Amino acid sequence: MAQTVDLNSDMGEAFGPWPMGDDAALLQTVTSANIACGFHAGDADTMATTMRLAVENGVGIGAHPGFPDLQGFGRRRMQIPHGTLANMVRYQVGAALAMARASGGTVRHLKLHGALSNMACTDYDMARACYEAALEVQPDIIIMGLAATEMEKVARDLKCRWAGEIFADRAYNADGTLVDRRLPGAMIHDGEEAARNMVAMVKAGAILTGSGERLETRIDTICVHGDSAEAVELARKVRSGLEAAGIAVSAFDGTPLSQ
Repeated sequence: MAQTVDLNSDMGEAFGPWPMGDDAALLQTVTSANIACGFHAGDADTMATTMRLAVENGVGIGAHPGFPDLQGFGRRRMQIPHGTLANMVRYQVGAALAMARASGGTVRHLKLHGALSNMACTDYDMARACYEAALEVQPDIIIMGLAATEMEKVARDLKCRWAGEIFADRAYNADGTLVDRRLPGAMIHDGEEAARNMVAMVKAGAILTGSGERLETRIDTICVHGDSAEAVELARKVRSGLEAAGIAVSAFDGTPLSQ
């Protein structure tokens, strides 16, 4: 049976007159879109435009909630009580559901953004608070999270629909978390390198870290961040590299993890 993987990107991150990324071009390449919900980036008009384009391109729509941090683009760590954090996730998922419906689409999945995601990767209770909140709003939502981390453990325990994610444009630590953006080599800018890495990981069924670790995990989707200057070209090269290696690119089905 041929291998299949989804290709996703974070988008809808413009705010008012300030643009961010080329969402229209990315939506011609990716199969899933994680659309900002207004807390770390995005606004009502941007959400509506991005979701309409996603529907027109047959791309799966995802809610992409983050910390309330427009100035820091959601990349600054914040200490928020889990009850408040759960309400923030409910609020953002609710906004995504409304805007998607008005755009003629539906919200298939949820993916946490930036520092919220990075913290939840290593904090089981935090991840669970976020995911339970989203599932309360939409019980059949697919949880997209960083594969082989605490996020995956939570999804397994909740028995919810799951899409395990790896990153094409980021380097990995030995424990499967992402290298801090402030460190040298954290970002991968070369599309050919990114494509080689993704083909190797999908074929291996494992995250292959820069220090040589092999973390076996189910890989359902690959992320290319939409806010970088090279995002569109990198996404195209990753997709063409996967397809040249015999790996089909299509939307994930969100099968729950086996116990």
